[in-house]
Amino acid sequence: MHYNLAQLLTEPTGSTRDYDVDGSFTGPENGSGQAQGWVRVIRTHQGVLVRAKLETQVKLTCSRCVSEFEYRPVLAMEEESFATVDLVTGKKTDPPEEAEGVIHLDGQHILDMSEVLRQYVITEVPIKPLCREECLGLCQECGANLNEEKCKCTATPIDPRWESLADLLTEKQE
Repeated sequence: MHYNLAQLLTEPTGSTRDYDVDGSFTGPENGSGQAQGWVRVIRTHQGVLVRAKLETQVKLTCSRCVSEFEYRPVLAMEEESFATVDLVTGKKTDPPEEAEGVIHLDGQHILDMSEVLRQYVITEVPIKPLCREECLGLCQECGANLNEEKCKCTATPIDPRWESLADLLTEKQE
């Protein structure tokens, strides 16, 4: 997701470029992610304003059953970007003071959206990702995925003070 904006930087404020996005990027767990949507780049008096709406899909690991699943956040992005090299003179430029933490165009005036996209996806990932709300997780004894199979472990150990009551339950079942 690299866009050459050299021509746009020579145009007057308010000029735009629209791009269709259908590509891959590095996801939050260092796997690959996919993004589809659009990017609009608008020339400002100091740089460019980047707006995007992207449907993404990344692979995450469920925090209960440790299975991989696809997560599909929809991102609405708006970032400002500044050139690091003056288009006319070729000299390095200092971005404005308020430009801290924004996307910078490289020496060839290319906008790289990959890292910013990865960061936006990370902010959308839940702290405790679940493959589904009703995920049963893993058995604490044998490690079986309870979503896929019934656990064959014996019942959890009973507190000795309640053992006589448990014996009554087994007598009743026989």
